Order: sequence, then structure tokens, then C-alpha cells
Amino acid sequence: MYKNVNVVCIIPARGGSKGVPKKNIKDLLGKPLIAYSIDQAKQSKYIDRVLISTDNEEIAAVARKYNAELPFIRPHDLATDTIGVIEVLYHAIDWLENKDNYSFEILVMLHTTTPLRTIEDIDNSIELLFSTGADNIVSVTEAYRNPYFNMVELAVDSKAKLVKEGNFVTRQSAPPVYDMNASIYVWRKEKLKQNKKVLGANTYAYVMPKERSVDIDYPLDFKIVEMLLREKLNAS
Repeated sequence: MYKNVNVVCIIPARGGSKGVPKKNIKDLLGKPLIAYSIDQAKQSKYIDRVLISTDNEEIAAVARKYNAELPFIRPHDLATDTIGVIEVLYHAIDWLENKDNYSFEILVMLHTTTPLRTIEDIDNSIELLFSTGADNIVSVTEAYRNPYFNMVELAVDSKAKLVKEGNFVTRQSAPPVYDMNASIYVWRKEKLKQNKKVLGANTYAYVMPKERSVDIDYPLDFKIVEMLLREKLNAS
């Protein structure tokens, strides 16, 4: 609970991973990948309930082992490659409101694929929602490429031009840009239901360093996360 309002965390984890098969339950230094996000959410100062939204019984069994709530199995039509995360969240919200009769105001979503975040990152994002008066918070990290300096797009005649116009001679002089790192999302629940999208007119960003922002899409990403996590554990 934060400022006397209930906070719910939803962790989406569908079974159809293609880049890294069975990614959500793949072993990462002795613990399944999904367990890192579950443990972080459960250790947050503010999160009251941690729910997993999955279509896969194997993932569900692992999540239960780590004491996450599995009140439903996500319908298969909400677990295809064409379904966005907003529909998945609406399904979970509907269950909480209409099946569980649970009242809450703040929704946090954590992706399983970014286990290097910290508990403090989660709590800071929730605090930022309130301190800024934002509708929602998304976590970001500084982008490797900058559209004002070293990113181009091709016109119909194949001529190259900068994605964003500007006369910047170094990357440092260009306006800073950020990648959404697919780690932490925080919404005022009613604003999410109204806006129906991740980014809106009143979205604020929580900036995270690159070493906590690796998103696992491919086997190489998994190896990078494993290396960084091992270094972190050895240093502690």
C-alpha cells in the first residue's frame, strides 16, 4: 500500500516464447527467470498483491512455487503474438474487480525478461507516480543511438536523411533520448482504463542505468544477464 491506496503487480508470462524457448522458466543461476520478478515484487514496500497472468500450466506451477498468485489461467486468445499487453492487463483488472471484488488504484507491471532491476527501482517508480502527478510511469535507459545524430531513414528515392533534423556535430551535443527498457510500468488504474495505451500525454519516465536494463529477447541477451548477475552476486 502507498498513501493509503492498494497496489497490485501483474507479471505477464505467456508460454509461447520463440527467441529463447521456455524463457520464463529457464534457469538463471539456479533460479527460474520468472522467480526474479516475483521475488522483487513481493519485497517491494508498496505492492500488496503479485499476480501472474499466463496461459501455460508449467509456468503457473513454477510461479506458485515462488508464492505468486495464480487466480486464473489466461485465455489462449489473449496469448498470441498479435495481442498487446494492454489487453492482458484489462483481463487481469476485470478479474480483480468483478470476480475477486478487490479495490485498488495503482497497477504495476513487471516483465520477466528484465531481472536486473532492483526493488528500489520498483518502489522509486511508484513514488515518482505520486510526486509528479503522472498518469503513468515507464522505465527507460539512455539510448545507444540518437535520432538527432546517428540514425537515418531512407526516402522513397533511397536517399538517407536524419530521423530528427538538427545540426549537432557530436552525440553529446544532441538532445538526450531514451529507450523504453521493458522493465517497470506503473499506472493509475482508472487512467489506464481511460487511455488504453502505454504512453500518454501525462506519462513520466523513470531512468535506469544500462546495467540494470538488459531485456532478454535472444540467447545472447540471456548470457549477458547471466554474466552481470554473477558479477553482482560475487560483489555482494
